[in-house]
Amino acid sequence: MPSLKTLRNRIASVKATQKITKAMQMVAAAKLRKAQMAAEAARPYAERMNTVLANLAKGLEGQPDAPVLLAGNGRDQVHLLLVATAERGLCGAFNSSIARLARDHANRLLAEGKTVKILCIGRKGADQLKRQFADKIIDIIDLKALKTIGFGDADAIGKRVIAMFAKGEYDVCTLFYSRFKSVISQIPTAQRIVPAEVQGTAVSTGGIYEYEPDEATILSDLLPRNVSVQIFRALLENGASEQGARMSAMDSATRNAGEMIKKLTTVYNRSRQAMITKELIEIISGAEAL
Repeated sequence: MPSLKTLRNRIASVKATQKITKAMQMVAAAKLRKAQMAAEAARPYAERMNTVLANLAKGLEGQPDAPVLLAGNGRDQVHLLLVATAERGLCGAFNSSIARLARDHANRLLAEGKTVKILCIGRKGADQLKRQFADKIIDIIDLKALKTIGFGDADAIGKRVIAMFAKGEYDVCTLFYSRFKSVISQIPTAQRIVPAEVQGTAVSTGGIYEYEPDEATILSDLLPRNVSVQIFRALLENGASEQGARMSAMDSATRNAGEMIKKLTTVYNRSRQAMITKELIEIISGAEAL
């Protein structure tokens, strides 16, 4: 049985850990509201952008001059996986769930004989994926220095993705992130962004529209912007999901630490009582011997 000093040290250590986890839970709760509002505010714009693209693309169905970002380059051999995770841990299964979805997708593509390239946004996803796909990771985009994600940051990533597509470095790009649903629920999501996945989202309004300039010209401007918009939305969803997952994980850790303190305190009290009883027996036995 551990000594009383060892038990006291363990109790003090767990109490110190409990203070840290409680503080992290409160910080995550404070950040969550702002991150959640940003993510929810970005959803209508991103969804409306997708709807507009779908309506414009409907007029170009079957035409050979359709923009390549919409129709694709006619190949499906090289796939770029854009995996967005957090820069920090201690947020439960948030990072691992996104990495697992990307890993399963990569394994499925490799089994079909496809070529896979991985571009990581955030080091936590890269740390997990490099165990199996170290040779597939082409770069890691570090956003640790950014306190707040802005559209300019997402736009820079989007322009890089489009530039790689223009150079023929890949044929299809899929974005992986976690969509925020609630504090205890975040949904790992895979979304194809190149070529744009707008099929089946067109909305019929009953009106007939004439576009000036034509659909192809408008799409040539909107499609690159859509890539950046979808990446920006994914980063905002990730921000809210990360704080929600961290708040939930730290709450569980705080409660677990409290239970451990109770158990250790019980063991300490019993050990102390046993030691006192033993000393009393020795004193009584010594007195009787005299």
